[in-house]
Amino acid sequence: MLRITDARTGEPVDATPTRRGLTRVVAHAPGHDTTALRVLLVADLLLRALELGGTPVWALLAGQREREDLRASAAALGVRPFEDGRDPGPGPGGARVIHVAADDGPVPDGVRVAVAAATADIPVGDIPAGDTPVGDTPVGDTPAGADDPSVLRLALLSRRRTAPARLDAAALTDARDTLARWRGAVAAWARRPSRPVPDEVRGRLRAAWENDLDVPAVLEVLTWVESDPGLPDGARFETYAYADRLLGLDLTRDLGSPA
Repeated sequence: MLRITDARTGEPVDATPTRRGLTRVVAHAPGHDTTALRVLLVADLLLRALELGGTPVWALLAGQREREDLRASAAALGVRPFEDGRDPGPGPGGARVIHVAADDGPVPDGVRVAVAAATADIPVGDIPAGDTPVGDTPVGDTPAGADDPSVLRLALLSRRRTAPARLDAAALTDARDTLARWRGAVAAWARRPSRPVPDEVRGRLRAAWENDLDVPAVLEVLTWVESDPGLPDGARFETYAYADRLLGLDLTRDLGSPA
């Protein structure tokens, strides 16, 4: 069962209500900057994790400023659409309401998932709507991975949400290289006989993301799966496809490409 740290108390709580009822996830992301984008990405991960556990979810976006630009940037990162919404109040029938917000952002009473600030020292490509860059500097040289928003997504996922994230050239280059290597490997593994995800691997993946959405730990499991000589290639493929239901990195994009 997914457990998250409630930032109000510092204690872990179940992310699902009793009897697997509806969980409402409210993202508080005013404005249009890298931190707001990170808030939406964390909310998207939370929704994906809940759905993988069989919990019905409802995604809401609070905040009024620059909403459409933020939606466009988030969509480019593979973040699901959020409905417009204010504080939904207590949920009926024991439904859980979880607020995802920046560390210093005001939110209503309820379970709160805090997200540390994210900054970009260089532009991050064409993710925003119009000509507004996500980041703190004017548009300049095209950074590594600007043509693939999944690079930015992986760079943000590589840091715990409670730790500040800095998107510089080194972080984006590392994410680009990792993504290219994994996509190439997945395409190669897909040519081998299929094998199920080993129970140990599935257990390690779920233990990671169900422990307060520890996505860097999920990435560490994938790195282990990539290199462990005891795993057949077909099992590696199924593992990466399964984990990508949470990560949303389009790891199977290059299936069918020339060897």
